[in-house]
Amino acid sequence: MPTVHFTSQLERFLPAPSVDVGVGPETLGAALAAVFDGHPTLRGYILDDQGALRRHVAVFVAGVQVTDREKLTDPVGPDDEIHVFQALSGG
Repeated sequence: MPTVHFTSQLERFLPAPSVDVGVGPETLGAALAAVFDGHPTLRGYILDDQGALRRHVAVFVAGVQVTDREKLTDPVGPDDEIHVFQALSGG
């Protein structure tokens, strides 16, 4: 079953445990929806008001950065690891 992992930086703001999303989510959007069902406060840190990935969020599925940041249609395999990172910036 796919597992979604969140960067430890999110833990500064709210609990962000790794979540096994069960059998069935075939897209990134479906996998994240399964996570948000149990952890709804994570949604606002990961997605914008239109449901797209926030500009400062990077997501990798099976080690490959996702390409569809708006509709979240990147495929997710049954044993894929999904990693959600906050991009860092500064000067």
